[in-house]
Amino acid sequence: MIRDWSTAFAAAVRSRPAPVTHGLTALCVVLFVIGPASGLNPVHGTGEELLAAQRACFRRWGVVPAELLSGAPDSLLTPLTALFVHGGWLHLLGNMLFLQVFGVMTEQRLGSGRFAVFYLGCGSLALLGYALANASSEQSLVGASGAVSAVLGAFLHLFPRARVTSLLPFLLFLPVRLPAWVVLPFWAALQWLGAERAGDGPGVAYLAHLVGFGLGFATARMGFRRATTVNPPATATQGENQP
Repeated sequence: MIRDWSTAFAAAVRSRPAPVTHGLTALCVVLFVIGPASGLNPVHGTGEELLAAQRACFRRWGVVPAELLSGAPDSLLTPLTALFVHGGWLHLLGNMLFLQVFGVMTEQRLGSGRFAVFYLGCGSLALLGYALANASSEQSLVGASGAVSAVLGAFLHLFPRARVTSLLPFLLFLPVRLPAWVVLPFWAALQWLGAERAGDGPGVAYLAHLVGFGLGFATARMGFRRATTVNPPATATQGENQP
């Protein structure tokens, strides 16, 4: 499976230039490494000092619904800046994996300029939607999940027959190749279930995933026709890690 995935992905990168997708990925990685969340930059200290720096970073650059909806000037751009802040290594790697796998073909289809506007716009609106639904929350929301979910929604419309390699828990995580029109709606259903069960406090912002996914699908449906062929086929490893 790893050989098939790496071969197909390498072919996709070579044949489908996607500077925005790769640029966004590189920017998120660089900002994470130099920021306090990675724990690699000695400037942020260690122990309690590092934890304080992490909290301050998430508060300053992430979306805090109560502050955003109060109109605080410092919070107005946070639906945009939060897209480039991640809470940990798994959070970062999960989002960037999904962005690379699904973003390359989506950017090629939309065009780099429109893809950049699409990614940033849908991602910001997804975080804003989450804030509106949790108006009194003081928890910081960070990550590219909403924007990446929008890419998944657009991919579903543009390439519904693309084969996606998935790891399904109820099949003992055996790799199964299924079309995108099966895998991605199933993923969206899991986000819906997660949103229904989500409580207050920190955790996965399933609602932001759903809003982003819906916005991405609707935007692609309104502005772009589906592709009739997919070459090379898109592949991704999708288990329980969510973007």
